[in-house]
Amino acid sequence: MSEKIPAKMSGMKLPGGAKVQPVTCDVPKPGPGQVLLKMKAASLCGSDLKYIYFEHTDKTGGARYDDVIAGHEPSGQVVAVGDKVDDFKEGDRVVVYHIQGCGYCDECRKGFYINCQQPERRAYGWQRDGALAEYMVADANTCIHLPDFLTYEDGAMIACGFGTAYQGLLRANVSGNDRVLVMGLGPVGQAALILAKALGAQTIGVDISEERMEMARTIGADEVLPGDDSVVENMMKLTGGKGVEVAVDCSGSSIGRHRCLEAARMWGNVVFLGEQGTVTFEPSPLLLHKNLTLHGSWVTSVSNMEKLVELLDRKKIHPSQIITHRFPLKETDKAFEVFATGRTGKVCINHEME
Repeated sequence: MSEKIPAKMSGMKLPGGAKVQPVTCDVPKPGPGQVLLKMKAASLCGSDLKYIYFEHTDKTGGARYDDVIAGHEPSGQVVAVGDKVDDFKEGDRVVVYHIQGCGYCDECRKGFYINCQQPERRAYGWQRDGALAEYMVADANTCIHLPDFLTYEDGAMIACGFGTAYQGLLRANVSGNDRVLVMGLGPVGQAALILAKALGAQTIGVDISEERMEMARTIGADEVLPGDDSVVENMMKLTGGKGVEVAVDCSGSSIGRHRCLEAARMWGNVVFLGEQGTVTFEPSPLLLHKNLTLHGSWVTSVSNMEKLVELLDRKKIHPSQIITHRFPLKETDKAFEVFATGRTGKVCINHEME
């Protein structure tokens, strides 16, 4: 394929104050080691809301927003290739790992660009132009081939949310031996349920939103419980009084995190995935005396994202099943308004919609 690439394109920035700012800018050109993508799907992430959409809350760190085109969950088609790119050609379908690191530190060498501490680290949609535009330049070493079975919308789900959920489950070595509690059933929580089940585990989802509880039932959670004051007691009943082998907090709330520690069984694993917030607990009864392992987990690596793509293709799972709302690029403002209600599944910008 060789399509005519326009000189100008539309894109979206997030100036703060719960606003979306449409912009017209030049279509970028790929440099050495880069590809130009025609964007096909770009989903919205909770971190977009927390750190950028309402207010630019991180002025200096990795969540710093540098007035670039927003969106860090890109999936698209290669339409131009820069020099020194061998693994991608025009027409290839790709999902993009949404951070580029320095390439030489310990974490970058492991493929965990997310953990890079060097000044060269730049994330799409945060410090470099991202997915909420008609075109995007991506470094080829952050691109992953998308199999025919997986749609562009699936790719956007993988780019951040499903990758983050998968890494958390890897941290706890989830398998068919486990019952996995997922606390908080936003998009990452829904992804964790789907992937835990794909890995063979029995799944229990907990949330306070009836809409999100119903979605968990729809995607096949084995049990869904309301996050009320009796939730730990009800979980104990489900597990013969022992608790769950793995508890994953995706809520980011102090109550949700504490309940994961309460609900985990002796020698269990607890994973904190949800961002922000705090938690206070007594280590002796909740951690030490239960011999728990408590993991922090943040996004994933490029190689693990490639393994996730292979898993989803092999198991024939469409991550896009958790999308509840779709909008064209020109309605990105409406997409953020709906997403900010906290009552949705995943909200996706589908660039192929009019």
